[in-house]
Amino acid sequence: MVRVLVTRPEPGASRTMRRLEDEDFQPILLPLTETVALPVDVDGVTTNAAAVAVTSANAVRHAPKEIIAGLAALPCYAVGKRTAEAARAAGFLSVSEGPGDAEGLADTLAGDLAARTVVYLCGRVRFPAFEARLKAAGVQIRAIETYDTVTLDHSDAAILARLSGQPVEAVLLYSARAAAAMQALTGRPALRGLFEETWFFALSGRIAAALETVASEKLRVAPEPSEEALLQLLQMWR
Repeated sequence: MVRVLVTRPEPGASRTMRRLEDEDFQPILLPLTETVALPVDVDGVTTNAAAVAVTSANAVRHAPKEIIAGLAALPCYAVGKRTAEAARAAGFLSVSEGPGDAEGLADTLAGDLAARTVVYLCGRVRFPAFEARLKAAGVQIRAIETYDTVTLDHSDAAILARLSGQPVEAVLLYSARAAAAMQALTGRPALRGLFEETWFFALSGRIAAALETVASEKLRVAPEPSEEALLQLLQMWR
């Protein structure tokens, strides 16, 4: 059975593990990052806001309830299916599901909300192109950082124990920070042998770019930034 390392944090990790088991893979959980809530100043957040944008489900999950309550009646533009589901679960009343990538969502907002103010629920670590594209189109962005993504420091002994001292055939990568952490792990002398034959599957080209030392023939990128596309790629590879 193909051993697949799942590097994403909860709550998504358990869902991914179940999907892999259903498709006859052997998933092994090794989160390389975790998300933590940030303190948020709620004063003035909703003033003159025309809509809300969300490019990560974590931004909604970690947002204070009073912020959600103040924004819930505004149109909410979510980047894709999972983020839209999280926004509805949090209490947003009108949620539009985007194309699955931040650039596509920015194009939608630029067409609908030029010269208007958009509250952007986001993480401290994020891709700058989304905001840059909106600003260039005349959309006013009010970024509200609700969470941070931090790298987890696993010891060599902990990783060897998690992997039972055996190599893994594939690694799934969902963020650039996790990819950078993964690259650092593969360079450790005690762990190098576990990843010599490993294939790496990245959710996007930006994530793949963080794997600077991984040979291109061992790297695959999902054709679109969704878990469905990533797992289909894994199935095709097997």
